[in-house]
Amino acid sequence: MADLWLVYSKPVPANGRELWTLFLQCSCVTVVIGGLFYNWMFASLEYSWHLSIAMAVSFSLLLLLTLFLVHPARCVFSMIMPTLGTKQGRKLLLSTCIMIVVVNITPNIISNIKTILQVIKCICKNSSESLLNSTALLERASWEFGDAIQETGHSINIYKPMNGHFQFSLLKNSSLIYQQMHLAGEKIGRDFLAVEVLVKDSVRIGNKLVAGFSMLYLCFESTCYLKNYLTNLRFDNFYITKKLEHVAVDRKAAHLLVGSSKNLIRPTSLKLSREEVTLCLVQAMLLTVALMLMLVIVALDHFAFSVADTAVRKAAQFSVVPVTLSIKYSVSAGAKIGVLPFLLKLLRLPYEELPLQDFERSYHHYLIFSSAHCRISPPKPPNSSVLLVMGLLFCILYATVFLETYAHRLCRKIAASFFESWEEKRALYLYKKLSRKHKDE
Repeated sequence: MADLWLVYSKPVPANGRELWTLFLQCSCVTVVIGGLFYNWMFASLEYSWHLSIAMAVSFSLLLLLTLFLVHPARCVFSMIMPTLGTKQGRKLLLSTCIMIVVVNITPNIISNIKTILQVIKCICKNSSESLLNSTALLERASWEFGDAIQETGHSINIYKPMNGHFQFSLLKNSSLIYQQMHLAGEKIGRDFLAVEVLVKDSVRIGNKLVAGFSMLYLCFESTCYLKNYLTNLRFDNFYITKKLEHVAVDRKAAHLLVGSSKNLIRPTSLKLSREEVTLCLVQAMLLTVALMLMLVIVALDHFAFSVADTAVRKAAQFSVVPVTLSIKYSVSAGAKIGVLPFLLKLLRLPYEELPLQDFERSYHHYLIFSSAHCRISPPKPPNSSVLLVMGLLFCILYATVFLETYAHRLCRKIAASFFESWEEKRALYLYKKLSRKHKDE
């Protein structure tokens, strides 16, 4: 591995064998990066597959030529990998996490809200239909009551009483109500669909912009680090490297490194300075805020499912409400209907008095609030795999907070391996700085 890295970090290959080795290394790297780039564009950014393939192939060929021919580009590209463990890498992971939430959790919440609205629509439709049917019960009761009143009068052939029925003006065209309710439900459904599409498109476009900006900024940050490394001897130069140790030993001043151990850090050490610890804590707090926002969306998903599931179960358990209409008509004792006696005598008809009878009947009806014919989508439970992926991504994000310092140290080590002669100048500069400080003390 050391020999392969030596070939990869050399400005110019020494012979044909190193040239072919470098080409194979660059080819393997570009194939892997091209595959990851295609998967990132197609699965995460949701580009079409043919556009993703074209972009991945073009990017891979350009990357192969750049890595094979340009030595500083190989250094910048190598530093991009540890830079993924810094703030810019966290932005990429956060954008991926946001996309997962929008694509998977937000439609789930909207679907459960639709289920709740369907339950409300079903209850309104069945209850209104049942109430309309109850008017027919009133019509039937009034008709039978009128028939009971007319029975006595019909027994006299010459006497024909008026129609004793109550007249009801009923709404026969109930389809108008159903049509209005259907149109209202369709409008609500279209509004929810428009909101869902708007949210998806907005976050998808925003995610693409953030992802593209983050990738460009990764390259820019690595390039800026290399530029500062090659132009500023003081930049990121407070490590006890092997070259610094060799310079101190050659000049018989190894005690300088021992006395300055509080201000200098070994690149391979796990020790963090006070400034590095403070920065890690601040980044962890900001990441916690993002995590809380994600957890609010997850909680909304669980809440919407719980409400939708409860609404569906309770709607199915709605009992039929019995309604009883009782009509009681009481006649005082001895009350009779009689025709004027002198008219009967003139017409030589038999005279009779007809007693009135009590009327008492009960009519039953049932109010129905739910029906098996209602089209209600089943509530969608939260996707546990999405929660698992989110948890894994945030574990990686929190890990990068504390690994960011070591990622910067790795970037410095990569730059030192690509430009060894410049690293010797930096070590000599740091040694002279320590010597002057020791003399002043």
